[in-house]
Amino acid sequence: MKGHTVPDLTWQKSSYCAQGGACVHVAADQDGAVLLTESADPAGAVLTATPASFAALVRRVRVTDQKQIGWLG
Repeated sequence: MKGHTVPDLTWQKSSYCAQGGACVHVAADQDGAVLLTESADPAGAVLTATPASFAALVRRVRVTDQKQIGWLG
């Protein structure tokens, strides 16, 4: 994880966190990049995304979730 250590960042836990701790954590670094990690190994792999690509991911997940529960055709 180039230039970042987990304690240096303020991580937010996903509101869709399942029981048992399988969660996605999100943080922003000083340059505005969006960082993602999982609660099972927060010091392990950290994905880095631009704000635009992270927003596209969130939009896609929401649409997929709505289709699965029958809100969209």
